[in-house]
Amino acid sequence: MPISAETLQLIRQTVNRDRLLATARRLVDIPSPTCEAGAVADALAALLVEEGFQVERPQAAWPTSPAVVVRWDTGKPGRTLQFNGHLDTVHLPFAPSAVDGNRLTGSGASDMKAGVAAMVEALRVVRDSAVLGGGGILLTAHDLHEAPWGDCRQLNQLIDDGYVGEGVLIPEYTHDVLPVIGRGNAHLKIKISRPGEPVHEVFRPREEPNVLQVGAQLVQRLLDWNVELEKNSHPLAGCESAFVGMLNCGEMYNQYPQTCELQGTLRWLPGHAWEEVRRDYRALVADVAAKTGATIDAEFLLIRDAFELDEHSDLAATFQKVYANVTGKQLPIGAKPFVDDGSCFWQKKGIAAITHGPEAGGAHTTSEWVNIDDLVRVAVVYAATAVGFCE
Repeated sequence: MPISAETLQLIRQTVNRDRLLATARRLVDIPSPTCEAGAVADALAALLVEEGFQVERPQAAWPTSPAVVVRWDTGKPGRTLQFNGHLDTVHLPFAPSAVDGNRLTGSGASDMKAGVAAMVEALRVVRDSAVLGGGGILLTAHDLHEAPWGDCRQLNQLIDDGYVGEGVLIPEYTHDVLPVIGRGNAHLKIKISRPGEPVHEVFRPREEPNVLQVGAQLVQRLLDWNVELEKNSHPLAGCESAFVGMLNCGEMYNQYPQTCELQGTLRWLPGHAWEEVRRDYRALVADVAAKTGATIDAEFLLIRDAFELDEHSDLAATFQKVYANVTGKQLPIGAKPFVDDGSCFWQKKGIAAITHGPEAGGAHTTSEWVNIDDLVRVAVVYAATAVGFCE
């Protein structure tokens, strides 16, 4: 449904910048490292109850910090648009919220508590302005997003339990493109070991494998595999890859080590199932183990699968029209540089998912920031998209 100028103006007038900022600061000021987001989830639930919303708290496979769910419906026929966000932050020293001009700073400001605040504000606006003629909003917020501590099990359980809309908006800090594709990502952890104890290198047992040498061989095999993977590329998303970022071995320069550990990533494009990627990885490691006699324990920790969005879907088309009406510009098509929860909705249920949030920076650092004016814009875009999509 097209958005009238009058409806858009009413939405703009109903968005409350001070209220939005206060909500964001309330969330940022509560430490919530991944797996321990219970306190901020409780605070969000309490805030929503204060606002007059009915709140559900499904455990969704993680009773330590139950998820936060609001179902708001007009009572008239129409589709449900979901606003989804995570409340957990990476494990770094905590920084409380602060405002410096047009910037909000603090732990989780960019990733993604301010975005969650924007979707809460959009929910308020849709209700208070009475602009939605049919359908409704489903708001979900959860823990266990950030790897390597979280494994997305809470969101996956929410999806499996039916906490889904017919389209979903995710206010992560991608703001300058409409991401229609993204690579899947897995964290690789490899431990190479031999049976004997660490000893001086002059006494090294000749019958046991040299774990550092095996590690070097394994690194080379992964680099060779990367050359092959890079042949599979997409003009927006880039190429598939195998990457080694860490190699740890030994305690002293003249000690024959007992273990060698590697860590890295695998990234793949849509069309390759993550199970297929894991199979090829395990086969490579098993081949090195068989040829060297070393014991190799290899973990494949799925972070998110690959992602696609049909740019001609109803949600994408509506979103683009709304974005153009709000900003006067068309949002260019692009790719996700990182993985996010949109992959879960698309892979598990085939639900169109758009990642779009405020201009922000410093994610996964102690210097996170978000543009407050742009946060207001996101709330306007989300509320207006609901009008266009749900009715």
